[in-house]
Amino acid sequence: MRTLCRKLLMAAFILCFAALNSDAQTLFSYGEKAVSKEDFLKAYSKNNIEGKATEKSYRDYLELYIRYKLKVKAAYDLKLDTLPAQQTELKNFRNQVADTYMNDEESLNALVNEAYDRSRKDIHLAHIFIAVPKNATPADTLKAYQKIMSAYDALKSNKDFGETAAIWSDDASAKKNHGDIGWITVFTLPYELETLAYTTQPMHFSKPYRSKAGFHIFKNLGERKAIGKIRVAHILLSILPNATDSTKAATKQRADSIYNALIHGANFGALAKKYSGDNLSYQTGGEIADFGVGKYDSIFEATAFALDKDSAISKPVLSSFGYHIIKRISRKPIPEKSKETLDGLKQRVIADPRINIATKKLLAKIFAQTTFKRYPVNENNLWGYTDSALQHKTIPKFSTIDDHVALLSFNKQDIYVKDWIDYIRKAKNTPAISTGKTDSELFDKFIETTALAYYREHLENYNKEFAFQLNEFKEGNLLFEVMQRKIWDKAAVDTPGLKDYYSSHKDKYWWEPGADAVLFTSTSQKAAENIKNKLQDNFAGWRKIIDSSDGSVQADSGRFEMAQLPMAENKLAAGQFTSFKNNPPDNTVTFAYIIRLYNERTPRTYNEARGFVINDYQAFLEDKWIAELKQKYPVKINEAVLKSLPK
Repeated sequence: MRTLCRKLLMAAFILCFAALNSDAQTLFSYGEKAVSKEDFLKAYSKNNIEGKATEKSYRDYLELYIRYKLKVKAAYDLKLDTLPAQQTELKNFRNQVADTYMNDEESLNALVNEAYDRSRKDIHLAHIFIAVPKNATPADTLKAYQKIMSAYDALKSNKDFGETAAIWSDDASAKKNHGDIGWITVFTLPYELETLAYTTQPMHFSKPYRSKAGFHIFKNLGERKAIGKIRVAHILLSILPNATDSTKAATKQRADSIYNALIHGANFGALAKKYSGDNLSYQTGGEIADFGVGKYDSIFEATAFALDKDSAISKPVLSSFGYHIIKRISRKPIPEKSKETLDGLKQRVIADPRINIATKKLLAKIFAQTTFKRYPVNENNLWGYTDSALQHKTIPKFSTIDDHVALLSFNKQDIYVKDWIDYIRKAKNTPAISTGKTDSELFDKFIETTALAYYREHLENYNKEFAFQLNEFKEGNLLFEVMQRKIWDKAAVDTPGLKDYYSSHKDKYWWEPGADAVLFTSTSQKAAENIKNKLQDNFAGWRKIIDSSDGSVQADSGRFEMAQLPMAENKLAAGQFTSFKNNPPDNTVTFAYIIRLYNERTPRTYNEARGFVINDYQAFLEDKWIAELKQKYPVKINEAVLKSLPK
């Protein structure tokens, strides 16, 4: 009995402590709604532009945040969230940003950092390749395996790598280059082969590796600090593979002639347009986009990167395509590690097949978080049912299989045979998905696709950051809608209310000293001078003069205060122009013509002050509305939590 009482007391203590701790993290409440310290800090950090947090900045923002929450609550009370326009905008926004969260962030960041580290180093690579046919039989695969192992055994017996490549490699170029494929860097090779290259030590060769294409052995011939990217222009004098020796010699002679013309001052771009056989670049004067190692023919790359300064021109160099004359335009080193650099790499990683690694890890999390379940099913019956459905045959009757049998479930949402049939119909029309895959492999792909789709549709339940962003957008739209209805539209059309407010606050609306004037804005100093000369001869016709300026000068007439006029003069007089004022942001030039001066401060009429009155009246209506909302939803601030906010 005593033990039971002790357990009950302990349980009560734990519950009370949890409640107190929860209360301690509630910064404020309005009515029955509570706002946590965490949510407030997230909003504050995003919107605070003052820099260092202080108690004053927290309190100032807290009042704004409370008003924001009260307005949004009023919008929900009016059921504005059910408006079709609101729901459509939210759905569109959700679709736009959801993909950003459809990765395992930890593994994605690991891939990005790995890509950056690899981008800092170039590797000189040699390669032995044994092909495995696309639809290889076990005998074909065994034959290829035996061949790669023969090459590997030769290497282990200290046989020269180049000679071994020339003997064994299925790469036709290995007979000439002895397997030397030049320098590579990150993203040059498929990810699995890139990893093989970057994990092979200098002057060592790898064990045989099986890819979809066949078997590979790499040798790391050397490493260097990454040389970055280069932009060049080139003139290509093409040589066909079956060209005769005399044709090759004639092409070489023509290349030498073009080179001699260039070093004596001929225009590179003009000669590229006239002579280059590169159909992609000749129209741009031979220029090609920035590239790094592993992008083009190794001889072409080596020659380009050997140019020691911008505008340097190479002698004609022979590649497998013909003779190139290369001009260096610019050189870019590998950028230092920064947010901008990593963001750029992140986009490349996401677009690269290596992102599948992050996707696999995300799938593992999805299966765990969604309590994924795969129901037992007779697979042979399922495949038979599927084939008959796809071929529009009479579907065999199975006691355990029909369209309404559940195959999978995610958080109690079942996925049925009919969903699988719909998927497989689409897959069969997409060769990239279905070609070469067994029914079992396609079913595994169906599970992955369905899991990702389910997770995406319920993303806010599993990702706090996405839920926060989605809710922030939703509440922002609701705030705009409710303000439009309750304040902005009302203030704009409530003429009696505006006039009453103006009458009660006339002392707020004054004209400071200024002038009736015409303000001119021109696109340049020259345009301003030309229009001013015309205006001096006939200012009364200024509207026609402006209309004939083809948009190079704009004009605005009205009453302006001195601070609004472009002037360097200490004194102005009616009938004169002000000096020109240059506006650096857009390089425009402004000046004004003074019609009448007002040297004293004078009150504004209602019509003159109407714009200011509307703004002030809106603020008045908003304050009145907020006071009503605070009565309806009393606000309570937890001072202890407020004082605990980090400074």
